[in-house]
Amino acid sequence: MALALERVKLKGLSLHGLGVVCGLTAGVWLGAAEAPTKLVNAGFSPFAISLCMVAGVFTARWTFPTLLKGTGYVLEDLSERKHLIVWATLAGALWAVANTLTVFAIRDVGLAVAFPMWNANSLIGLFWGRVLFRELDGASGRNIAKVVLGATAIVIAAVMLGFSTIHGVIGGHALRGIIAALGASLMWGTMYVPYRKAYLSGMNPLSFVTVFTVGELGTVLVLTLALDGGVHSSAFQLLHMPGVLFWLFLGGFVWVIGDLFQQFAAKYLGIGRGIPLSNTNQLWGLAWGALVFGELAKADRQHRWMVIGGSVIMILGALAISTAVASAKEQNSTKEAVLRECTRYGLDYQRTMMAQVGYGSDETGARRRWWDYLIVVTATAVFVTLGVRAVVPPLTMDLRWIVILSAVLSASLLIGGWCLWRRTRFS
Repeated sequence: MALALERVKLKGLSLHGLGVVCGLTAGVWLGAAEAPTKLVNAGFSPFAISLCMVAGVFTARWTFPTLLKGTGYVLEDLSERKHLIVWATLAGALWAVANTLTVFAIRDVGLAVAFPMWNANSLIGLFWGRVLFRELDGASGRNIAKVVLGATAIVIAAVMLGFSTIHGVIGGHALRGIIAALGASLMWGTMYVPYRKAYLSGMNPLSFVTVFTVGELGTVLVLTLALDGGVHSSAFQLLHMPGVLFWLFLGGFVWVIGDLFQQFAAKYLGIGRGIPLSNTNQLWGLAWGALVFGELAKADRQHRWMVIGGSVIMILGALAISTAVASAKEQNSTKEAVLRECTRYGLDYQRTMMAQVGYGSDETGARRRWWDYLIVVTATAVFVTLGVRAVVPPLTMDLRWIVILSAVLSASLLIGGWCLWRRTRFS
């Protein structure tokens, strides 16, 4: 095991550095995921929007694990850690409820107010990580301050950025919208508990999200049928409107890429560090809204200063967390947490520790089967079919900034993907 660990160290980028890259890349993609949904016409229920977006998530989620590892690898990983199937399904269900609540929140108080409220999930995740998994146990006082103050700064910055786009009076259902946003924050913050439990057991994030997506799609479907008129829900009307449906599927696709990087950040940094870094998505979401859709075109000086101040505070918060490298004592605490999971579920400690540091063997089950190619081709065909029939609503958009921000997305994907492959082979 010691020799294998040395081989891991020789790959260059440290696990902390890799986690930081993944967290920041997640922020870029999660922030962009809201942009396609702005192109959808109003009048559909929150359940309908959530269900169709999750359908896009489901399509994309099955594609990436198959493309990167193959179903053989994923099935082997799941068979070795069967107890985590329930946890992954539960995480998907929590995500589905949270995502539906966010649509209600956006409808009642607007994205600018709702976004920073549900992004407080990083503080909830930090709490659960400390209480349940003893994260930061053994950390120096300086590192604890960096993580806690950095996470808090990111939340404060998110509030400033959110309120910088408010121009006018919030709707009459403001209280309901605020409750929905806070409920989403609680659901998402608690969702990170199964994340951490899975990765302490050595599960690959690609395997985890494969089961995760079953829980989220099933839960949204049940919510739609039970609370949104059953088969008469407007969601099923959207299924017959490919020109509109494409944008929701695209939002789901972009979100999946961001979430995969968030999963790897949670694995290599823990939820206390990884989730706040991915919550820098507020900054990127504002960039799309302001630069592409002109949301700040009529902003006064006060609102512009809030944007500048919020951006600086968020960057400083992310910088603080990025430099809070775990000490030897904190790493020993993580090893003890891994040992507890191995003892509880009868896992091999050495193999689990190797997976924990990104050294998972992918020889078994790595060979692609014919159905692997079928999955990828089918998913691609779905997006292409919807894309060629997509209709762009008559909204004012700055094409120059679309190109620039899309280039940033592509660059972050290449850098993050290369770092993951170079360091861990996506393990």
